[in-house]
Amino acid sequence: MTAEGQLIKNKMNPNELKNYFAPSALEINPTYLKLGEKMVKTLFFLTYPRYLSTSWFSPLVNTPELIDISIHITPVDTATALKSLKKKATQVEAQLQDREEKGMIRSPMLETAMRDVEGLRDSLQQAVEHLFTVAVYFTLYADTAEELSSIENSLVNLLESRLIYVKPATFQQVEAFNAVLPIVNDELNISNPLNSSPAASFFPFVSPTLTTDSGTLHGINTFNNTLVIFDRFDLQNANMAIFATSGAGKSYAAKLEALRSLMTGADVIVIDPENEYKGLAEAVGGSFFNISLTSESHINPFDIPIIPKDESADDVLRSHIVNLTGLFKIMLGELSPTEEGVLDRAITETYASRDIIPGKDFSKATAPLISDLETVLRNISGGVGLADRLYRFTEGSYGGFLNQQSNVDIRNRFVVFSVRDLEESLRPIAMYIILNYIWNLIRCEVKERSMVVDEAWWLMKYPEGAAFLFGLVKRARKYYLGVTTITQDVEDFLLSPFGRPIITNSALQILMRQHPATIDIVAKTFNLTDSEKGLLVDAAVGEGLFFAGLNHVAIKIIASYMEDQLITTNPKELLNETEDK
Repeated sequence: MTAEGQLIKNKMNPNELKNYFAPSALEINPTYLKLGEKMVKTLFFLTYPRYLSTSWFSPLVNTPELIDISIHITPVDTATALKSLKKKATQVEAQLQDREEKGMIRSPMLETAMRDVEGLRDSLQQAVEHLFTVAVYFTLYADTAEELSSIENSLVNLLESRLIYVKPATFQQVEAFNAVLPIVNDELNISNPLNSSPAASFFPFVSPTLTTDSGTLHGINTFNNTLVIFDRFDLQNANMAIFATSGAGKSYAAKLEALRSLMTGADVIVIDPENEYKGLAEAVGGSFFNISLTSESHINPFDIPIIPKDESADDVLRSHIVNLTGLFKIMLGELSPTEEGVLDRAITETYASRDIIPGKDFSKATAPLISDLETVLRNISGGVGLADRLYRFTEGSYGGFLNQQSNVDIRNRFVVFSVRDLEESLRPIAMYIILNYIWNLIRCEVKERSMVVDEAWWLMKYPEGAAFLFGLVKRARKYYLGVTTITQDVEDFLLSPFGRPIITNSALQILMRQHPATIDIVAKTFNLTDSEKGLLVDAAVGEGLFFAGLNHVAIKIIASYMEDQLITTNPKELLNETEDK
């Protein structure tokens, strides 16, 4: 039989019940109690500033220290309160008159007190406000006297910085401790009269939380140490934007989210500019494709898109030609309107040469290559100059990069495309091609997926690349896709005409450590407070702000030991791991 059952059976009286819950011993000292192995100290609120702002109480409520807080709020009869205020007003007025008769200088303190009393009287008479007596006590717990003193000093300094003064209940620790216990017995009765507005500011449940019943664990809420668990697919869209300086932990956070997304059943596709995801891909049995001038992995930009069931083949082909035009603008540089027209005609004729034209079934046709486009350009009016500019991508130094039939297979739950070994000028081109290739496949099979575009600013440098990425982000929801854009160059990203639209179409955002030079533009974009700006400037690695829709909290990204071994990007840790092997 359980202890509870035994108690019921024996019908013990309340005094006997104490033996089951009370500590074996209690040592009473003037300034603290020793409760079992714990040092216990209770303090009470003595005075408050003239104004109490909303959520001023949250630093004490959300402190990481172990404390108990008790708030005793007792309503005061309005008639009694009015009599007391009338008496107080008379006293203050008499003091003001006395000073005036003696020729003394005006007293701002007394004048302010008079205005406050008269204002409160008016509010009470009009039933706009009510009066309460408020007593607040909090109990600290520690293992040693030194630790107890340290906690006390920290909290006292925190409150005094807000002009709120507290005192320990010297020689009344037992009574004070009883006032904190959930027995609603205030034996000290050290209270202050407060009207409705400041009394309401004591509401303790002010910490923002982002904990749902299901989803991915993103980290720890540093406001109150709760878990930040959220399912990105439960929001209006599943897109995410991550902004941080180099070394702040943005890629670490993205890899952790990708790994945990795999655990919840989602597929993950990554565009990796620095080979940071290779180890993770190998560990989870994923596919890793290195896209470079000499690699064996190729993607043909002219690949024929698979036609989704609910879309027209002609519309899909025309949309694909538009995307190809955007790609060639990045490859060839700025084009005149005439050159754009010539290029559009040439792409259409290149497909037509393989019998890929609107109105026909081209699902089994062989896709042309860029070299076919070059041939077409050399045989149409105004196309020779474009063909010459295209040569380096066909027979020139970049020929092995693009002028090949596709041979990659992304039918895996975790797929990584690396562009690290490409020259900087080729990275935006490769990222555009990969994104377009992935997008054509995603549209054919709707399933829960997330796609990570690391160092997205490479693509955002070009208007065509930025426009393509924005279009993908905007349409992702229809295909059950969540796009994660990661960048360290916040200013360049936001200066793009598509930068802010990408952010507004990302229901999830993570801001980590920011450079002081860019914090103002970030603060303006995300409507940050001064304290939040300071948090981001001084944030440690893995810390920042997590936005989910209209809610946001301070977050610390935390991984388990095994997760950390798989996703770490710390050069020192990676070097030590290599040496150990």
